[in-house]
Amino acid sequence: MQWGQDFRAGLLKPLLIGMAKLRMRANHVTLLSLITGLAFCPLFLLDFKAWAFAALVFHVLLDGLDGPLARHTGTASSRGSFTDTMADQIVVTVTTIAMIQAGYADIWAGGLYAFFYTIVVVFAMVRNAMAAPYSWLFRPRFLVFVWFAVEVYLWPNSLNAVLWTAVALLGLKTLTGFVMIRKKM
Repeated sequence: MQWGQDFRAGLLKPLLIGMAKLRMRANHVTLLSLITGLAFCPLFLLDFKAWAFAALVFHVLLDGLDGPLARHTGTASSRGSFTDTMADQIVVTVTTIAMIQAGYADIWAGGLYAFFYTIVVVFAMVRNAMAAPYSWLFRPRFLVFVWFAVEVYLWPNSLNAVLWTAVALLGLKTLTGFVMIRKKM
């Protein structure tokens, strides 16, 4: 994880310096990321699909900036990480609900995906607090976000298979997380 953070920081250094000079804070970036992620829903449901996907791409790009900016400015904290995680979780949930509402995802596949994704995120936080982090963590949101566009533009009726695959993997991580947390109590 440290290697990835260092690599991203080096790659983004000029942008991070500029953002810091503009007095941008990581929490501002997180909020903007949340807003753009949420914007996907009305845009998608009102049939402005290209704009909806642009908002989702902007969300992902911004989500990749808040942590590096916090580390660059020396303001990284557990609070900021928690805020970022909750903002991400909100976007995962509401975008999945939008896909269900629009008829692109089955209610069971989408509902269980959002449920297990949430449980895995919560269990990861609990396990980290117990000093027993997951050895690996599967968080498929970026794949699912990309697959939203694949479903709409390239391969209709394929999203449910991706969601069910994610449900199976997230279900496994939920089970192993539960066992480890229960063992540590």
